Amino acid sequence: MTTGEPALLCTADGAVFRGRSVGAAGVTTGEAVFNTSMTGYQEILTDPSYAGQVVVMTSSHIGNYGVNDEDDQSSRPAVSGFVVRSMSRRDSNWRSQGALGNYLRSHGVVAIADVDTRRLTRHIRDRGAMPVAVGVGVDEPELLEMAASAPSMVGQDLASLVTTEHAYTLDATGKRRGRVVAIDLGMKRDILANLTGRGFDVDVVPAGTGVDQVLGLEPDGVFVSNGPGDPEPLVTATETLRGLLGKVPLFGICLGHQVLGLATGATTYKLPFGHHGGNHPVRRLEDGRVEITAQNHGFAVDMWSLADRLAPKRSGLAGPDLLPEVVESRFGPLIPTHQNLNDGTLEGMRLVDVPAFSVQYHPESAPGPRDARGLFDQFTRLIEGESG
Repeated sequence: MTTGEPALLCTADGAVFRGRSVGAAGVTTGEAVFNTSMTGYQEILTDPSYAGQVVVMTSSHIGNYGVNDEDDQSSRPAVSGFVVRSMSRRDSNWRSQGALGNYLRSHGVVAIADVDTRRLTRHIRDRGAMPVAVGVGVDEPELLEMAASAPSMVGQDLASLVTTEHAYTLDATGKRRGRVVAIDLGMKRDILANLTGRGFDVDVVPAGTGVDQVLGLEPDGVFVSNGPGDPEPLVTATETLRGLLGKVPLFGICLGHQVLGLATGATTYKLPFGHHGGNHPVRRLEDGRVEITAQNHGFAVDMWSLADRLAPKRSGLAGPDLLPEVVESRFGPLIPTHQNLNDGTLEGMRLVDVPAFSVQYHPESAPGPRDARGLFDQFTRLIEGESG
């Protein structure tokens, strides 16, 4: 039992944070990111998009409502490590099936509590997401060296580590509308529920599935999921989307949005500390309406890479002028549809001449607000319009 033993977190640039172990014994490394969600820690832990990352929760008290089998978004936690300010000593909720600490230990997740998460969050915000090492029973110099030598997220193909090994099919619930192929780059279970719940049989296929294999399943639409890591190493997925565009309606989210951007000829770049949490405001550019969204990503699409001029420099609040009105891509005009109000970055885009659109955030809201669930209905309408 390691609970209560002294534990350390060391950053790649030499900062040291002390706490106590509330998870499994051992040492772990990963990129530290902070998540601003106040609830939903189990969904965060099991989100495959967090592969290779150590998640720091900014909410001060974690674990009070326990864990249960229904909230898992994958078969096991995907995070490399977990950091909290205060771990609840007891769980109290009618849905609880156990304590968070026991859940972390049973799944081998190294976790640390009693950390000054406000200082750590400011450190990440000011200096950018960086590798860290978290450990129990290891001395400080060794942990500092491990943090300094841990790899960056840039250039890592993590989707291949969390994608399904074999294709499988889920049947539609309710009235059947058609068939969707879902390319699994690290997909969450609630996403599948939003597709089957709208009447689609869903064929889930691995990240490396080619164009001919996808089309061979005769889909009415293709969905490209969320996932972890850098989109640029996903060469096969990019080529697959490039071959599908114009042949079948397509909807991408998160990493799928970034891969779609690459398929259209745009480039991607790493954000300073990413967007992680359930309270990110996004402006819908067509009408100015603001949605509160759930997000988890460290990279973004650069639409200006397809423009004939440089991106303007931000001055004051993030406005629509920080994004081009339209750019010319390999598949015709590409327009931005959504914008992050915190930093002005691209949050959604749509091809004009081809039935395809994508968003940077997680519309299934697991965890998070439900403002964006209508995007699954938009995908449904796109499919039905395409099929006549």
